[in-house]
Amino acid sequence: MFTSLRSRLWLSYAVVVTVSLTIVALVLLIFLIRNPVLSRQTQQQLKQVQNILTNNQPAFLDDSTALQELADQHGVRILIFNAARQLLLDTNTGDAALPFPRRNVVNRASQTAIDSSGRVWLYTATRTATGQVLVVAAPRPKVPVLNVFADEFLSPIIQGGLIALLLSLILAFALSRWVADPLQQVVVAAGQYPSDQIKPVQLRGPHEVQTLTRAFNSMLARVQSSQQSQRDFVANVSHEMKTPLTSIHGFAQAILDDTANTPEARKKAAQIIYDESARMYRMSLDLLELARLESGTADLNMSQVDAGMLLRGIVEKFLPQAQKADVELVVNISRDLPPITADGDRLAQVFTNLVDNALKFTPAQGRVTLSAKRSVAEVELSVADTGIGVASEALPYLFDRFYQADPSRASGGVTDAVRRGAGLGLAIVKEIIQAHGGKIAVRSQAGSGTTFTIHLPVAA
Repeated sequence: MFTSLRSRLWLSYAVVVTVSLTIVALVLLIFLIRNPVLSRQTQQQLKQVQNILTNNQPAFLDDSTALQELADQHGVRILIFNAARQLLLDTNTGDAALPFPRRNVVNRASQTAIDSSGRVWLYTATRTATGQVLVVAAPRPKVPVLNVFADEFLSPIIQGGLIALLLSLILAFALSRWVADPLQQVVVAAGQYPSDQIKPVQLRGPHEVQTLTRAFNSMLARVQSSQQSQRDFVANVSHEMKTPLTSIHGFAQAILDDTANTPEARKKAAQIIYDESARMYRMSLDLLELARLESGTADLNMSQVDAGMLLRGIVEKFLPQAQKADVELVVNISRDLPPITADGDRLAQVFTNLVDNALKFTPAQGRVTLSAKRSVAEVELSVADTGIGVASEALPYLFDRFYQADPSRASGGVTDAVRRGAGLGLAIVKEIIQAHGGKIAVRSQAGSGTTFTIHLPVAA
């Protein structure tokens, strides 16, 4: 019992209301015990007698009989002390002695004193012109508090308390459901995971619960996306490995069965086995590198790099390939280009991949342009070609693993089968740029060329 969050919230509200009502009852009881109404009446009576004595000091101070009559008439006790704090007169000689009055530091209308028998008195004190201290006292009033409380207040307090408790329990139940139901939905959704039927939890409840629900939905979406990505990854790897493995298996079987019974046939079979195994080896290295980059465990040897010199080196490297394809290589470097902090070898890998793709998909007499310029606190690097471009529906997936655009995106007789790509190059490029704290974007239009733009932070 009371193990769920809803029941505990309900119980906590009930306890708070009960404690509040109990405190109200105790405060009222203490108020009655102190009896401030009767005390104020006694204080006014003492003040009245004190004013009479003050205004008629000569007539009363020398006449003890008049003082006794005044005390009896008003039901008070009158005492006179000399300057040495000795008692000169007490109209109630039969009562226990009262001490010399204390100094009225806070200027109260009356003070309290306890006589030798423990009885509490209210009193006022004033000093006369002759230096004597005139005290007017009366017993502090008492009433049968418990009887008054039981007769006058207990029944209304119980009735009001029951009504308040009932209303508070109803409100507590509504509030507990408002808070607990969305949390229960999150628990149920988490318990159903990893079911494919799980759906995002509806946003309900207070702001904090909605924030938690929103975070849970976001986590759920990321996990589902990650799982889908893993499934796609396994399927893509299986598909990419299947073709070279089939070729290797088939030509190896041809050699074993002596189907390739001529030196030329055996050489061709061995060459295909070698090429396909090399392709699988390159793919495994790319996958390993991509996994390290995505997990953040790749080693980056960071240093200051001259981006202009890096791009010129890439142009020199691809110049023979560009001349063979009859494609012009152009480099535009801004004069005020600052250095960047990067791993030079990794950046060279990025631009090698981008320029290699640009040359493959740019027809003869086309142009590939490498540019570098400063952009506020960043360096903007770009590789632009005048090739056949990429279809707009393919752009969002261009950096995904194993994604390849339409095989028709080729020129000069270079087909997708010949280039033997696995669709990992641009995925690695993106991860390298992100590992440097940069961003990469692509814009393209079919028939109008493609431009890759990279932003890297300037060296500190």
